[in-house]
Amino acid sequence: MNMEQSEHLRRLKETYIRRLHILEQQAATFGVSTPPHILMEIEDLKGKISDIDAPPTPSKPPEAEPAVPFVTKILFLAADPTDAARLRLGEEVRSIREKLQLAKLRERFDLQQRMSVRPADVSQALLDVQPNIVHFSGHGEENGALCFENLTGRVQPVEPRALAALFAQFADQVQCVLLNACFSKKQAAAIAKHIDYVIGMKRAIGDGAAIAFSVGFYQAIGAGRGIEEAFNLGCVQIRLQGIDEHLTPVLVRKKQL
Repeated sequence: MNMEQSEHLRRLKETYIRRLHILEQQAATFGVSTPPHILMEIEDLKGKISDIDAPPTPSKPPEAEPAVPFVTKILFLAADPTDAARLRLGEEVRSIREKLQLAKLRERFDLQQRMSVRPADVSQALLDVQPNIVHFSGHGEENGALCFENLTGRVQPVEPRALAALFAQFADQVQCVLLNACFSKKQAAAIAKHIDYVIGMKRAIGDGAAIAFSVGFYQAIGAGRGIEEAFNLGCVQIRLQGIDEHLTPVLVRKKQL
C-alpha cells in the first residue's frame, strides 16, 4: 500500500468515527426505543472501521497449471516389397508397441505406424506425425539404398542422398533415425549430416537380430534413457538372444561429421 492509499484510508476512518459518535449519542438519547435504522448503521460503521484497522490479507498467488509432460512421437515405417524376401515386420512393430506399453513412462510416448510405405508416403508421414524418432524397417541394398514399394508393391530403391535431403527439411524436429535394414550404414551417414543420431547396419542383418535390437532399444527409450544408452542396450539384447550380430548396428552422430 502506498502513501496516498494510506492517507485516504485514514481520512475515511475519521469520517466513519465522527458519524459513529453522532449515532451513538442519538442512540443514548432514545435508549431502548432507538430506531432500528440507527442501530444498523452503527453496526455497519463499526464493521467498516474494523476492516480498515485489520492488516491487509496477502493476495493468494495464482495456482500454477500442472505441467504437461513432453510426449515423444515415434514413427514406424515399414516396407516389404513382394519381389523381396519376406520380413517379420509385423512382429517387430508389435514388440516395440509392447515394450512401450510396459514402460514406466508409457504415457510419454506415442507410436504411429505406416506399413507398405512408398517414397511419397515418407514425407507425408513426417508432416502428419511430426515425429521425434523415425524407425524404418525393411530391405537395404549394398550401395546404401533403402527399398520402398512402388505402386505395384515391388521394390523401389531410394539412394542415400535423396533420403538425406528429405530429412534435412525436418532437422529441427527429428532427433533420431533408426534404419533397421541391411547395408544401411551409408544411408545413416548421409542422414547424419542433418540429424543428431542415426542408426544403421554395416552389413546384412537377420530378422531375429533386427527384432532383438528394436526390443532393447525401446526398452531403454521407454525407461527415459538417451539414444546412446538405448543403442547400447539394443546391441546387448542381440547378444542375450544368442545371435552373433551385435556388432552389425552402428550409431552415427551428427557431431562426428
